[in-house]
Amino acid sequence: MPKISHKGQILPASAIRKLVPFADAAKQNGIKIYHLNIGQPDIETPVEAVNALRNANMKVVEYTNSAGNLSYRKKLCEYYSRHNIQLTPDEIIVTNGGSEALQFAFTVCLNPGDEVLIPEPYYTNYNSFAIQTETVIKTIPSHIENGFALPPIEDFEKAITPKTKAIMVCNPNNPTGYLYTKEELHILASLAKKYDLFLFADEVYREFCYDGRKHFSVMELEEITQNVILLDSVSKRYSACGARVGVFISKNKEVMAAAMRMAQARLCPPYFGQIFAEAAVDTPDSYFEKVAKEYDLRRRTLVEEVNKIEGCFCPMPTGAFYTMISLPVDDSDRFCLWLLQEFNFNGETVMLAPATGFYSSPEKGRKQARITYCLKVEDLKAACKCLAEALKIYPGRQI
Repeated sequence: MPKISHKGQILPASAIRKLVPFADAAKQNGIKIYHLNIGQPDIETPVEAVNALRNANMKVVEYTNSAGNLSYRKKLCEYYSRHNIQLTPDEIIVTNGGSEALQFAFTVCLNPGDEVLIPEPYYTNYNSFAIQTETVIKTIPSHIENGFALPPIEDFEKAITPKTKAIMVCNPNNPTGYLYTKEELHILASLAKKYDLFLFADEVYREFCYDGRKHFSVMELEEITQNVILLDSVSKRYSACGARVGVFISKNKEVMAAAMRMAQARLCPPYFGQIFAEAAVDTPDSYFEKVAKEYDLRRRTLVEEVNKIEGCFCPMPTGAFYTMISLPVDDSDRFCLWLLQEFNFNGETVMLAPATGFYSSPEKGRKQARITYCLKVEDLKAACKCLAEALKIYPGRQI
């Protein structure tokens, strides 16, 4: 039998999705599962965007422009302008979700063996793109005790080698929920300028900022306009994860020309998704205000409920809809599997994402999990009750 490639063998399973078969089996056995493992919003998708797709007058589902429909890219310029980001359509390539935008960034900006510095913990799927492009992720530890704030600039500078080619941030952060400040991003900009590095920024959660905080984009870093690569998506913004529409943005013409060659090779971004996404740009501010208010309530509820559980700690996230929690357990992978295979409380259990997949070394995440607050308040409370009851009887509990 032919063997698969080395890359195929070492590609990691998703920390977020790898336990899905066990969750499916539990559901088959009649167990209700509270999904705190995945950032799938339950907020209603903007009806105007859905109606635009329903009412689209199409006779042929054609290829779209490899860069994305010009009409959509023009609308995106309007959207970003509202966020103090000035763009032209030729500085935007529409992608098949934010994941393809990440793939473009790793491929056109990095060579095999090049290093990317990323604050840790970090979004688990970055590992897959690094493996596919034979690049190396070097992590700079952040810590749960201070809510995973940006590590000191000295820590980044110590990690820079002749192979370092980029710094990457997710802002607001997945999995930690930390919102990097304007001042912190200027610190990273100074490093990018000093060492001539790319600065990649995944800004998918731009709309979700709390406690009066405002999002500051890397595209506003005027001192490094040629170094910045912005990666974005409609998935979370409009509660439209299945639309699979993202963007790759840069003012660096050489980068955009290379990314465009990649875009042509994969032909085009989604026909239907762009119809939806173009209409979604006109979603009124009232929608986002309502959504942000709801997530803020969920955020505070979750943090309060988790911190009531003996042995648990949950910092207060300032953006996105995730947070990391520490658990009094021997092994988060084992615990999260046990929750699905062996535990239920009145016919219910909870699904978490073990933190081992969000760290460069699994050992760093053995006592942590990522949780989302994409569920309504009453479900979050019920999920935390399940978690509390589970920890009372888990065989591997550690006080």
